[in-house]
Amino acid sequence: MTRKNTEIQRKNQSYWGEVFFRLRKNKMAMLSLYVLVTIIALCIIVPIISPYEIQTTNLAGKDQRPNSQHLLGTDLIGRDLFTRLFYAGRISLGVALAVVFIECIIGVVLGSIAGFYGGIIDVVIMRIAEIFMSFPFMIICITIVAIFGNSIPTLILVLAVLSWPSIARIVRGQILTLREMEYMEACEALGISDVRRIFKHLLPNVLAYVIVYATLGMASVILVETSLSFLGLGVSPPTPTWGNMIQEARNMLIIQQKWWYWVPPGICIFISVMCFNILGDGMRDAIDPKMKR
Repeated sequence: MTRKNTEIQRKNQSYWGEVFFRLRKNKMAMLSLYVLVTIIALCIIVPIISPYEIQTTNLAGKDQRPNSQHLLGTDLIGRDLFTRLFYAGRISLGVALAVVFIECIIGVVLGSIAGFYGGIIDVVIMRIAEIFMSFPFMIICITIVAIFGNSIPTLILVLAVLSWPSIARIVRGQILTLREMEYMEACEALGISDVRRIFKHLLPNVLAYVIVYATLGMASVILVETSLSFLGLGVSPPTPTWGNMIQEARNMLIIQQKWWYWVPPGICIFISVMCFNILGDGMRDAIDPKMKR
């Protein structure tokens, strides 16, 4: 009886209700979601739970191992590494979120226009996308950041502008299919404007794919930002990120004998990227109609 009631409830669910029902069945995806929420929560509340500031130095207490006062020890100028770790998470995750948000806006708008209108507009937008995709991504990032400076806004803008073609191609492919549906012919017969057809009747049907792309894209941006920061071309110290925290520990003596400098940020990078990838895979499986039972 309970099983029958469950089936009835599922039949009455909305599309997104069905998606989240299937996502909840994926234990690894849900575990990844809980871990990400925990990391984000720690990054937000770190000023409350830590009595130290990120720039507070204490030369008398420098280079300490993890202890009761400093859970992850201190660095060479006495800054508390636990506090800096989660402030760094704010920057690393914040940069990733901003980049994904901007690139999705650019890609969704251009991909929608290309797929809806087709013809010369489609050709021009897709050729521009192919030009961007043909650039050696990391080399272009390093070059632009080296020329214009490695501030946070510059880093976000560079990564977003170079990353939009992928989501644009995904959206364009979906729009090309959806615009031939009968309900779009009805919209045209009713005289609904192009803008309303795109943003009210087409994009909601593409939103699921954008969410999956954004989830997986977060992991990619975290790795790129970490790589640039490690090379000294990401966010400039003393603002901490996970990448430049590892970069500060590049000395061989530190790597061999002072694990608390580089292991915690390395673990945070690994866990965050892995969880975003697993959650993205889970979202993709939940959204895919072929996975529906």
